[in-house]
Amino acid sequence: MNGSIKFRLGAMMFLEFFIWGGWFVTMGSYLSATLHATGAQSGMAYSTQSWGAIIAPFIIGLIADRYFNAEKLLGLIHLVGAVLMYLLARSGDFSAFYPLLFVYMLLFMPTLALVNTVALRQLSDPAAQFSFYRVWGTIGWIVAGVLISKLFHWDSTAGVASGALRQTFTMCAVASLVLGLFSFALPATPPKAAGAPRASLGDILGLDALALLKDRNYLVFFVASILICIPLAFYYQHANQFLTELQVPDSAFKQTFGQMSEVLFMLVLPVFLTRWGLKATLLVGMAAWAARYALFAYGNAGELSFMLIIGIALHGVCYDFFFVSGQIYTDSKAGARYQSAAQGLITLATYGVGMLVGFWAAGHITDRFALAGGGHDWRSIWIYPAVFAAAVFVLYALAFRNEKVSYGNSRSGQS
Repeated sequence: MNGSIKFRLGAMMFLEFFIWGGWFVTMGSYLSATLHATGAQSGMAYSTQSWGAIIAPFIIGLIADRYFNAEKLLGLIHLVGAVLMYLLARSGDFSAFYPLLFVYMLLFMPTLALVNTVALRQLSDPAAQFSFYRVWGTIGWIVAGVLISKLFHWDSTAGVASGALRQTFTMCAVASLVLGLFSFALPATPPKAAGAPRASLGDILGLDALALLKDRNYLVFFVASILICIPLAFYYQHANQFLTELQVPDSAFKQTFGQMSEVLFMLVLPVFLTRWGLKATLLVGMAAWAARYALFAYGNAGELSFMLIIGIALHGVCYDFFFVSGQIYTDSKAGARYQSAAQGLITLATYGVGMLVGFWAAGHITDRFALAGGGHDWRSIWIYPAVFAAAVFVLYALAFRNEKVSYGNSRSGQS
């Protein structure tokens, strides 16, 4: 592979996750402070990610895999996305904002698979080479947070009060326009399935992989994966709003510590899996979720601010030790026959079903603890996901039997 292709693939990943991280992290603060949305409405907004995850297999399975080059479809989606982002930046209330966001996420979520497809087709050894390109996506997410906090100060107390977070959508509209145009310069990635028999509904949804649930251990893991995504949704939906209401400076930048730790713990993960085994690794990931929310519940923006920073930095353990390990485990159980179907099914169950329930629960619990004078009783809010994650930890520890799995690089989606 020549240097030009390497640069283009890295730039594609950078822009893809810059766009996502550029508005997704701070949207909760924007909805609350500028559009005066309730917790339930914020839950609806973040749930568009789950609906996009549910719809994505249909777009990829029925359209991208059969009729269009992946890079061209990626370009078209991001050009439409640029227009939708521009309109989101100018929406004056939640009733105008939500339908645009819903359409945007139905289109955006399939692009996560499309950028993977474009990159993987160019690699001679995907297991060894893919992580080099995927890490540029994490860097893109980090750069978005740095710009918001350190360069533009949109998430400062004054910035949030003046509605400056609206500009995150404008910034991402420009980035989406750039990626949309740039995509047409990416290496040609024609549909692999051209001329193949039409995919069945079961193929698209990964239903063939349901046979894996006959394995008691995998069934326990599958159910635990759905359940752990319920407290996960609290972080994505309310962490930035929480930090903003506590007036933690540079909140978007500080949240990038989570992505930085993700890179670090990705390097540690193979060693931990080899030395301690799958069960211990997954349990550490679950325990990190409970610990993170406990730290959020009892930390503050003053002398206990270090607890908030530790809670954010635990993202690498939370994500890598559970979700990436889970992808590895799923690959080992599925084998070559069900590999793609199994990854599609676990993604549908977690980012689709699990987080959909989580966003709904987070919105309603946050509304329950809204304060009359403004703000929220965050300690009471964070106790709910902390206790829930701890309960999943206990159930999993009792029900799952340890087993050895082979390690291989896995592809991840959200940072």
